[in-house]
Amino acid sequence: MNNNTEPAGEAYKALHFIEEIIEKDLAEGKNQSRVHTRFPPEPNGYLHIGHAKSICLNFGLAERYNGLCNLRFDDTNPEKEEQEYVDSIMEDVSWLGFRWEGEPRYASDYFDQLYAWSEMLILRGKAYVDDQSQEVISEQRGTPTRPGTESPFRSRSVEENLDLFRRMRAGEFPNGARVLRAKVDMASPNMHMRDPILYRILHSEHHRTGDKWCIYPMYDWAHGQSDYLEGITHSICTLEFEIHRPLYDWFLDQIVEPGAYRPRQIEFARLNVSYTVMSKRKLLQLVQEGIVNGWDDPRMPTISGLRRRGYTPESLRRFADLVGVAKRDNVIEVDLLEYAIREDLNKRATRVMAVLDPLKVVITNYPEDRTEEMETVNNPEDEAAGQRLIPFSREIWIEREDFMEEPPSKFFRLAPGREVRLKSAYIIRCDEVVKDGQGHITELRCSYDPDTRSGSGTDRKVKGTIHWVSASHAIDAEVRIYDRLFMDADPDGHKDKEFKDFLNPESLRVIPHAKLEPGLSLVNHGERYQFIRLGYFCADKDSTPGKPVFNRTVTLKETWKKA
Repeated sequence: MNNNTEPAGEAYKALHFIEEIIEKDLAEGKNQSRVHTRFPPEPNGYLHIGHAKSICLNFGLAERYNGLCNLRFDDTNPEKEEQEYVDSIMEDVSWLGFRWEGEPRYASDYFDQLYAWSEMLILRGKAYVDDQSQEVISEQRGTPTRPGTESPFRSRSVEENLDLFRRMRAGEFPNGARVLRAKVDMASPNMHMRDPILYRILHSEHHRTGDKWCIYPMYDWAHGQSDYLEGITHSICTLEFEIHRPLYDWFLDQIVEPGAYRPRQIEFARLNVSYTVMSKRKLLQLVQEGIVNGWDDPRMPTISGLRRRGYTPESLRRFADLVGVAKRDNVIEVDLLEYAIREDLNKRATRVMAVLDPLKVVITNYPEDRTEEMETVNNPEDEAAGQRLIPFSREIWIEREDFMEEPPSKFFRLAPGREVRLKSAYIIRCDEVVKDGQGHITELRCSYDPDTRSGSGTDRKVKGTIHWVSASHAIDAEVRIYDRLFMDADPDGHKDKEFKDFLNPESLRVIPHAKLEPGLSLVNHGERYQFIRLGYFCADKDSTPGKPVFNRTVTLKETWKKA
C-alpha cells in the first residue's frame, strides 16, 4: 500500500510509460504524428474517483501533445443505461475543467456500421450464428488449461448465417435464442479469443435509438471499432482490459488495411483508494438500499459526491498527478486525497468563526448595550484576500471543549481562573462556572481586559487562543460531519465477509444548531470555508436563505484513528 501522504519536491518529473510510447510513436511518424485519445464511460452509473484519474490522463495527454480527446459513451447495454447518467458524466468532465472534441460521441452512433461489418465477417466465413444458450457456450469455452469445444453450429453455411443474423435484427427471435459469434480460435490460451460473442438479442428500448434495434453489440466488438471510426490513436484503458488486447487487435485486423492508420490499446493501473469501494455495482447497491442518500452523498467516492462534499476540481487533478501512472495495480491511501484538498483549500478558503458545540460565555465587565466590530484576516495564506469585520458583544459562544474545570498540565484553553485570547478580539479570564440542577455546565462568567484588543499592540501574551461567535449576532446552521464510509482499509478484500459489514456507523453526524458568524447567512451552494480550528466546510445544496447547511470536507489534519 502506498503510504505517501505528503509528496516530496517535484522539480522534475520523468515521463511515464504511456508518454514514452506516445513520444516514440510521434518520432516514428505513426498515424500522421497525431495524438487523439478518448474517455469512453458506460452510462450505467455516476463516475467515481477512479474515473477522475482516467479523465485527467486521457484529456491531459491530449493537451500535452496538442492533440484531441473525445468523450464517447459506451451505450451498448440499454437495460442498465439512462440519460441521467449521461448528463451526470458530462457535468463531471466539464467540472474537472476538460473540454472534449466536438459533440459527445456514442457507440450507438456506429450501430449501422458495426452491423455492416458483422455481415462482412459472416460473408468472409469469420462469424456465425450460434443457437446455444449462454450457459452452454460458457461451458464449451473450457478453461485456461483446457481447450474449448467448438459449437455444433460453427460450420453453418455463410448463407444460413447471414439469413439468421438478418432475422435476429428483424426481431424474429426472443432474448437469448441466438447470438452472433466471431470464428477465431477455440484452442487459444486466451479465453477471450475463443469465438467471442459479437451480438446478443435484447428486446429493450435504447435511450437514444429507441426501438430501432433489438440486437446489440458486445463491448469488445464495439469498442475498438468505435476507436477506429473516430481516428483514435491511443486507446488508453485499465489493466483488466490487457487480456482483451489480442481480441481488440484481431477485430481491427478484419477491417484495417495493412500499413494503414489503426488505434493502439495501452493499459495502465486502475486507481484503488483505501477505505473505499470502486465497483459501480456496489455503489449502486449503496444507493438503492438507502445506505447513502443518493449518488452525490458526500460519503460516496463519486465525483458528484466529492464535489458536494467540497472537493475542488483542482484538488482532484492534483491528486491524479500525485498518484501518477503505473503498470501494476496498487492501493493509494485516502490520506493522499485528503492531503490534496487540504493543500488546495488552505490557499483559497476564507477563515470564518463557527462554534459546533456551543457554550455560553458572559463577559460581566463588558457593557450590555455595546457592540464592536473586530477586524480579522480572511486568509493569511492569500495577501489579496483582505480583511473583514465581525461583531463582538457581551455574550459569546465558544466551543464546549475549549473549557475544562480541571485541566491537565498542557491544556492552554479556558479554565477557572485562567486566561485565553479570543481570536481577533480580547483576552478573557474565567471567573465563575454556572451549572444546572444536574451539574451540567450551562454558562461561564468571564471578565475581559480592555487593553488587549487584537491589533492594539499590547505586549501581554497568553498561551491559548480560541474562536468564538457573538451570541446576539450568531446564525443557526446545520452542519454535517462526514467521515469515512468504511472502517476497514480494504472493505472489498475479505472473502468471508461482505463489504457492507465494514460500514462506519459514525460516517455522518448532524449538528442541527451550530452557531456561525452572521456573514454566513446568505452563502451560495458550493462556497468553501475554513471553520477556524475545526476543518474545511462547504455550503450544501440544501442551504436556504438564513439557514445554511454545511458539509465538512476534511479536517485540518489527519485525525483518523485506525483500529
